Amino acid sequence: MTGTMLLDIVGLRKAYPGVVANDDVGFAVAPGEVHALLGENGAGKSTLVKMIYGLVKPDAGTMRLMGQPYEPAEPRAARAAGVAMVFQHFSLFEALSVAENVALGMESPPPMRDLARRIREISTTYGLPLDPARTVGDLSAGERQRVEIIRCLLQDPKLLIMDEPTSVLTPQEVEILFHTLRKLAAEGTAILYISHKLEEIRALCDSATILRGGKVVGSCIPREKTARELAEMMVGGEFAATDRAGRSLGAPVLEVRALSLAPMSQFGPALREVSLTLRAGEVLGIGGVAGNGQEELLATLAGERPSAPGTVILKGAEVAHLGPNERRAMGLLSAPEERLGHAAVPAMSLTENTLLTGTIRRPLIRQGFIDMGAAKSFAEEIITAFDVRTPGAHVAARALSGGNLQKYVIGREVLQAPDVLIVNQPTWGVDAAAAAAIRQALLDLAAKGAGVIVISQDLDELMEIADNFCALYEGRLSAPRPTEGLTLEEIGLMLGGAHGMTDVLAKEAAR
Repeated sequence: MTGTMLLDIVGLRKAYPGVVANDDVGFAVAPGEVHALLGENGAGKSTLVKMIYGLVKPDAGTMRLMGQPYEPAEPRAARAAGVAMVFQHFSLFEALSVAENVALGMESPPPMRDLARRIREISTTYGLPLDPARTVGDLSAGERQRVEIIRCLLQDPKLLIMDEPTSVLTPQEVEILFHTLRKLAAEGTAILYISHKLEEIRALCDSATILRGGKVVGSCIPREKTARELAEMMVGGEFAATDRAGRSLGAPVLEVRALSLAPMSQFGPALREVSLTLRAGEVLGIGGVAGNGQEELLATLAGERPSAPGTVILKGAEVAHLGPNERRAMGLLSAPEERLGHAAVPAMSLTENTLLTGTIRRPLIRQGFIDMGAAKSFAEEIITAFDVRTPGAHVAARALSGGNLQKYVIGREVLQAPDVLIVNQPTWGVDAAAAAAIRQALLDLAAKGAGVIVISQDLDELMEIADNFCALYEGRLSAPRPTEGLTLEEIGLMLGGAHGMTDVLAKEAAR
């Protein structure tokens, strides 16, 4: 096997205090193969690719790259050996140009004029056109990802690792990316692909290795499996399908009227005449490529940013001037996209993190003093109800995997019985079983009469749980469309700002 495989891993192990992240992991990737790495949150995928890329040193085991022993002490050594990685979260400087950002990722960058020429050549060759002179802060999320990919391709990698590469892309941009990856594979580049979007895995990947609890538990050819079968291989059993039954829509609980606000940052979008109506029992899906105003909209609706009088109406009362705590008392709760630093304090325990949002609607304060016993009980209630994998409520938020922390954050808000809940990226980086549980919790909340706004870049998620769909593009919100019968072509046009065109398509479909 070693003679024909580009990457060959045998017996890899990595342990941290109290947890074995990887245990006797072994698999191989051939030249030109697109190989998926699948697993639940906490299964060990991140630790594994960090060892391959030189960010983490294994405790035991061996790796061979192109038949030679491979022990990268740091990412620079991995890149020199022919291994490149595109991370889920971009590492770009917004105030610099494309070429300047690319140069920062190179050991010995050529003169800027030569580098700009190479960027144009590579980006054109692989169908990812980029202007090297453009400022990164002015680029869309899809274009920023192109910068990361081009930066890797300039290294002429033999192995390209991609972590959740489609999470910020429109359907059309996903097709462009897949075309690029297939072209790279045809030229002999091996691709190690991590994603929770199982239909994409089925469409793109030649083979898959499944991790569970830090161990390899199976392998398969993804196209020969259904997405559900892949998910069940990851979790080791069946999980319940999402149930949308038992809901009826009632009176409006939240209205937004011609909301306009200046950008939150130099490169952020302004909100422009945003209007919507959310009814009791409704799940309203808002889709959009990252950076089109999602964070700004949630912050404004949650009360973190004040808006003009008359722009936000909660259960018939004007609340534009009220802050988050006052809105929480009235029943409007939210869960932002950024888990660590916004939704949770990394160094604080899960018990302490209940106090960030729970003191208004739960009895966590007694006679002016924090009731730590009540806070611990609330944290344990969240852990149990949402199957948060953690040793206990005393554990710091930063010690949880991203998916488990996400379950905790969503559970903390859902269990406070809101009348309106607004969530941004509720299943970001969450495995299939956990995502299904979170979506069901949101549907159950709506079935009890709450209005739910789900802001998400996962279009499959929105089509699964939302009654109506709006697209957010450059701070403008399209008119709502029923999700039933809405096609990916129409959604893609809406995400690109062609709201008028989708109206035309809807009229044609109705004829």
